[in-house]
Amino acid sequence: METLALLPGDEYIELYKILKVQSMTSGGGEAKFVISEGQVSVNGEIETRKRKKVIAGDIVSFNGESVQIVAASNE
Repeated sequence: METLALLPGDEYIELYKILKVQSMTSGGGEAKFVISEGQVSVNGEIETRKRKKVIAGDIVSFNGESVQIVAASNE
C-alpha cells in the first residue's frame, strides 16, 4: 500500500486531489468523475463527495490501488 504524507500545517487533503497526485487518474476531472460514479472508497465505504476532507489514518481505494494518508513529518 502506498502512503501520502500531508503537507506540514495541513490537517486534511480533498479526496479528488489524492487520486490526482497519486496518478490514480489522469487528472482532476477524471478523479471527480470516478468519485461521483461511486468507484472510490474511503476506509472501506463508498464515497461520492469529491471534496471530502481526508485526514491522516484514512485509506483511499480506487481501481485495485490503495493509499494511506499519513501526518506530515516534523522535520
